[in-house]
Amino acid sequence: EEPINIKSVEINIAKDIVIYDEQIPFLGESHLVKHELTHTEEKLYQCSICDKTFSENCLLIKHEIVHLKEKPYKCSPCDKTFTCKSSLVTHQIVQTGEKPYQCSQCDKAFSQNSHLISHQRTHTGEKPYQCSQCDKTFSLKHELIQHQTTHTGEKPYQCSQCDKTFLWKSHLISYQRTHTGEKSYQCSQCDKTFSKKSNFRSQQRTHTGENPYQCSQCDKSFSQNGYLISHHRTHTGEKPYQCSQCDKAFSHKPGLIQHQRTHTRERPYQCS
Repeated sequence: EEPINIKSVEINIAKDIVIYDEQIPFLGESHLVKHELTHTEEKLYQCSICDKTFSENCLLIKHEIVHLKEKPYKCSPCDKTFTCKSSLVTHQIVQTGEKPYQCSQCDKAFSQNSHLISHQRTHTGEKPYQCSQCDKTFSLKHELIQHQTTHTGEKPYQCSQCDKTFLWKSHLISYQRTHTGEKSYQCSQCDKTFSKKSNFRSQQRTHTGENPYQCSQCDKSFSQNGYLISHHRTHTGEKPYQCSQCDKAFSHKPGLIQHQRTHTRERPYQCS
């Protein structure tokens, strides 16, 4: 639709008037005010429980639900509840199997726009996430978070039945099934069951022969994202696994584990 009005944006920053040459369309005065806050970084709405502040009241309301642990948005078919309406909408799209977000460069489609954006970086090679402690960049946010633990060593998710800790909540959930023995993922083409969704998907690709993870620097493709990440290191020379007892580093975790036994003198493989 055509905008109701078009205003030339004037913003008073540090007593200097900044006039933008480009005209930016806004549907109303309130939209213009919200937009100007992105320039001034003014945050008028403060949480009454913690010290966080927000530029919009709707963001404050969304944040306060985290404190109240309230989940007002309920999915009617499965009874799952969510703190945000957007999370409910995303969940419902996944439930239907609909994939409305289509890649313009290949035939892949996705249920979430964020997944499409991440996938498109396999075509462009873009790496927008940079580590603040070194110069490494990553195409996916979770890859940056995982990398940052090499600096901090933090693993916030702890198993309630043993002392193991994990970087990701999903890894904790998968690990806890080793205690319960639960295998909730069953292949529709054979009778195999799996406790991890990633193992289930990998096994399905043995039926289809699909290799969806394509290297952006050569023509190799892989059935699992982990294999692609490991392969990338042959191009970059990255060695993220460093020994805590000496200065040696390795491109793959098994290499580090094997090396550490030279310090511990561990010999785990016994002849029967």
